Amino acid sequence: MKSEKEKMLAGELYFPEDQNLTDDRFMAKMLISEYNSTRPIEEKERKEIMERLIVMKGKIKIRPPFYCDYGYNIEVGENFYANFSCTILDVNKVIIGDNVMFGPNVQVYTATHPLDPKERLKELESSKPIIIGDNVWIGGGAILLPGVIIGKNTTIGAGSVVTKDIPENVLAGGNPCKIIKKL
Repeated sequence: MKSEKEKMLAGELYFPEDQNLTDDRFMAKMLISEYNSTRPIEEKERKEIMERLIVMKGKIKIRPPFYCDYGYNIEVGENFYANFSCTILDVNKVIIGDNVMFGPNVQVYTATHPLDPKERLKELESSKPIIIGDNVWIGGGAILLPGVIIGKNTTIGAGSVVTKDIPENVLAGGNPCKIIKKL
């Protein structure tokens, strides 16, 4: 029998109030609180906190405040930058390539809920992973919805709502996000 965490990562319906998941979210909240309370001169402390929270493959810079559910489902490549107020609901994997930049208020949502209201009343949810390729720029206020893949060398315009995959080497924007031109 699968644990709720195993169901969560498999994209199946799971109970988010499972005690193990609740404990994991609490630990992430503690680290996030500590991170968001650091002073601008405490870069070393910020790096140490992030190393305990997310999977980092190189140098990164995330400007506080930063928010996530678990942290351990976020994998960040070399030279990642996130401006103020980044929110990543990482109930599934969020894989971010090298040289990726997020403008302020970027939101990344892997969590989703049943469309049937009777199912939602059971307090179950599911998730889909999000993958962001190398050399991607996500403009301020953009929202990435569950399951999307953004190809390498792509720019997502500010305020966009990404509802489906965006290929590599394009400029895309709008709500819903659509290809504006090839780069």
